[in-house]
Amino acid sequence: MDLNPRQTTLIDAVRSQGPVTIEALAERFGVTLQTVRRDVQRLAEAGLLTRFHGGVRLPGSTTENIAYRQRQAMQSAGKHRIAKAIAQRIPNGCSLIMNIGTTIEAVAHELHKHRGLRVITNNLHIAALMSTHRDCEVIVAGGLVRGSDQGIVGEATVDFIRQFKVDIGLIGISGIEADGTLRDYDYREVKVARTIIEHAREVWLAADHSKFNRPAMVELGHLRDIDVLFTDEVPPASFSDLMTQAHVECVTAAPQ
Repeated sequence: MDLNPRQTTLIDAVRSQGPVTIEALAERFGVTLQTVRRDVQRLAEAGLLTRFHGGVRLPGSTTENIAYRQRQAMQSAGKHRIAKAIAQRIPNGCSLIMNIGTTIEAVAHELHKHRGLRVITNNLHIAALMSTHRDCEVIVAGGLVRGSDQGIVGEATVDFIRQFKVDIGLIGISGIEADGTLRDYDYREVKVARTIIEHAREVWLAADHSKFNRPAMVELGHLRDIDVLFTDEVPPASFSDLMTQAHVECVTAAPQ
């Protein structure tokens, strides 16, 4: 689902405060209880929040990501804009590593007109999609297939990727904390992402606005490890300052 600004802020409020009552949310946003209940109902149906008697909380924690199908539906318009912006920057005839994530999969959908690409991926969804492209060579990493999202992870995946040096490493992320730390949930996936960073001449990060100030358990790296960050809304000022200090180019794919 595409969230309106109030719903996005509501999720952020629950993420930062923890479990909160419907009354407190209504007071915070200056709207009626009925309005908050409608928002909460929609967000709960999408699996983005969990209701309890009189209140709401996040469905997971710093140790567990939202389910794959729910992540596909979240921020879909923003992910589409990010994907188009990334695809426009990718030149024909280059080599890429594309890792796990619904935003990275959206990029794969936008590459159908590119020519002469060589794509290495540990994402079976991307492999299946790109393999239908007649002018694209697809190389699939070995390793353990994660049933939840068809991502390939583990030591075998890390060893495989170490064989290559590509033009662009394209990665997603689960959260960017206030100090610029990049975080994710599965330490096996994080080890693969770190290897991609080490074996790419440029590292591009795709992160919609909901990823800023979102916690997750495993540290992947820092904004200073990234060359270009693609997002769908202007980041909070504190993150803009961090990116400036880290010499990270920020591309905002805002609505037309």
